[in-house]
Amino acid sequence: MIFGLTVLPAVAVAKIGGVNVMLSILKALDPKYIDPLSLGVGGLIGFLGIGLGSPGQPHIIVRYMAIDDPDRLRASTVIGTFWNVVLAWGAIFVGLAGRALYPDVNMLPDANSEMIYLVLSSDFFGPLLYGLLIGGVFAAILSTADSQLLVVASTIVRDFYQEIIKKGEKLSEEKAVFLSRIVVFLAGIFAMLLAYFAKDIIFWLVLFAWGGLGAAIGPTLIVSLYWKRATKWGVVAGMIVGALTTIIWKLYIRPITGLYELVPAFLFALIATVLVSLATKPPENAEELMKAMTE
Repeated sequence: MIFGLTVLPAVAVAKIGGVNVMLSILKALDPKYIDPLSLGVGGLIGFLGIGLGSPGQPHIIVRYMAIDDPDRLRASTVIGTFWNVVLAWGAIFVGLAGRALYPDVNMLPDANSEMIYLVLSSDFFGPLLYGLLIGGVFAAILSTADSQLLVVASTIVRDFYQEIIKKGEKLSEEKAVFLSRIVVFLAGIFAMLLAYFAKDIIFWLVLFAWGGLGAAIGPTLIVSLYWKRATKWGVVAGMIVGALTTIIWKLYIRPITGLYELVPAFLFALIATVLVSLATKPPENAEELMKAMTE
């Protein structure tokens, strides 16, 4: 995927004649294509605010939790952030180059704009490299999907079944694995059905889920890690406020303002976490916990 989102946009832009030529073509097609302010203030802030959701995504966080050497955590965050930025810009340039080369979406298979990556890969590379580029897409899909399925299984089996339904009882490793496999299977079937029957709105569902998780978990996680005064009830309040704000903003306020729901929900959840934490008693061993995390 790194190869696909670095080499492909570079080759596509070069074939067009360079960045300036590409921007000139896009401006001639529609000046809005190269004007970020055409999104409106709300749209621009929301677009930039999508990154706020990363700390709240369990399938991303577990990758850092699984690191074998805690001393490498700082380096891994820098490396991960760097490549996220590179790949994001690569994806943007794939879209810009694709629009310049195929100004009418009807020029693409099934008039589907999401086919542009495949079309450009086929246009500029031979069968071998084309296969590698497509393989990169599937690798990225599988890498994300397997992490999400494992998080779902862990949440249902460990956090819900073991800690709530069977609280106080010992759950054998064999049974935990068996139940986790069932959950993974059922979650996979549900995801495939959702992708098939809701394929026209799946992107917006992903954005909605990204915003909900980012607002409910992200602020509380950050506060818990860096502020010793954080309390359990502050975290609970932050999660509730973040989730509710996401839903309410999405349904009633975003259509008016155009502002992506993650931005206000993240802010309100952060405020709620801090205020409720200040109003409730912190853990008695807060100092020890913070010291253990920083050593």
